[in-house]
Amino acid sequence: MNHTRTIFKYAISSRILLLTLIILWRSLLSPYDTSASINPNCLSDSSQSKKSPILFPSIASAIEESIVWDSVYFVRISECGYEYEQSYAFFPLLPILIFLLSNSVFRPLISVIGYRAVLGLSGYVISNVAFVFAALSLYRLSVVILKDRNASLRASILFCFNPASIFYSSVYSESLYALLSIGGVYLLMSGVNNVPALLFALSGFARSNGVLNGGYYGFKALHQSYYAMYVKKRANLVLQILLAGALRCICIFIPFLAYQAYGYYNICHGRNSDEMRPWCKAKIPLLYGFIQSHYWGVGFLQYFQFKQLPNFLLASPVLSLAFCSIISYLKADPENFFSLGFGTASKKNNAASLEDEYLSAANKEPIIVRRRPKSMIVERSVFPKENQVSVKSGYYSASVIPFIIHLSFMAATVFFVMHVQVATRFLSASPPLYWFASYLMTSSGNSRRWAQMIWAYAALYILLGSLLFSNFYPFT
Repeated sequence: MNHTRTIFKYAISSRILLLTLIILWRSLLSPYDTSASINPNCLSDSSQSKKSPILFPSIASAIEESIVWDSVYFVRISECGYEYEQSYAFFPLLPILIFLLSNSVFRPLISVIGYRAVLGLSGYVISNVAFVFAALSLYRLSVVILKDRNASLRASILFCFNPASIFYSSVYSESLYALLSIGGVYLLMSGVNNVPALLFALSGFARSNGVLNGGYYGFKALHQSYYAMYVKKRANLVLQILLAGALRCICIFIPFLAYQAYGYYNICHGRNSDEMRPWCKAKIPLLYGFIQSHYWGVGFLQYFQFKQLPNFLLASPVLSLAFCSIISYLKADPENFFSLGFGTASKKNNAASLEDEYLSAANKEPIIVRRRPKSMIVERSVFPKENQVSVKSGYYSASVIPFIIHLSFMAATVFFVMHVQVATRFLSASPPLYWFASYLMTSSGNSRRWAQMIWAYAALYILLGSLLFSNFYPFT
């Protein structure tokens, strides 16, 4: 059976389902906030000219009224640029793509449904198409890491119907971020060195947490350096590896830093000290951090209030799944986890008779260690290639370590620092969640019960999310 074709069908079917639910709930219920379609002229438009008549105003109105919550900012930025300080909280990759698509492929539609509706339509197309390819990338990555096509298929289908699905079908940056991040990691795990840095850099241009993807290069560089120093005995190679890793990480940070510099130039440059915003005078004038704190109240333990208890409950399913996936992996091989994968490697490297067996270039298939008292299958990790050996397989393989570290940092950040209710979508692009859920659904003692609970959770949040979000009610 062609699993790629299956994932493609599930991904498209899930998007059709979400868009159908959005249309259904919008037609049955009245939105909580009816201001979505209000769109004053851009501040740069001094003429205040009237909008040209369009052929299908009802279609235009339906599209514009579906632009809710953060979608309003993305569409507004696409149309008018960054007009207000708080709008810089929304990174420019999605608005740029919306603008380009609206003024090229969809340009003929402007006279039919109007410019703002075309911008919204472009955003929907970009998000949904990106999601389909993100699902395909997750499957390919899962095959490389888990080495189990069936488990990879289950994980990818779970992603297609993940609890944050409504955001992947709306004018939000989740789909772009997922595609660029998962696609970049897949290429990195497949042995490509430079292209993943470009994809990670673009992910940081879509969402701020995209810069964390540089950690995969850092992790890889550490293990390659270990191999070069203690196995190859080439100290000069260590410097080359660390320098290459550092340069790639710098490339990943460049779009994020350039965006902060752009904000500083627009808001702070050329102003008197009395006119400057507080963050402009800081030693490190970081616009994004100020906006999150000043306008949204983001900060360490700032959300730990009794009145926010419902939001903690809303986020509890995904946080529980993340916590259990991390703890389960930790308990399976604590020494290897806490040593960042060096624990097992150091033991194996002391045994000279084993080096030639697992330090081979071809490492995607299990290899037989013949110089053991008892023959055993040892699965060598694709990441890092050179020195990692683990007797675990599937979700508990050594290859999963960098993903668990990444998920741990993300989960801790959303729990202690951010508005906790965004955890559902903030963690939704983390592959370990789907790998662990896939494992629970087949390998545990209560696999059938786990499967029912996981699917019930996904179905409930898809229905609840599409109902509340599309009608401008708070969700996550």
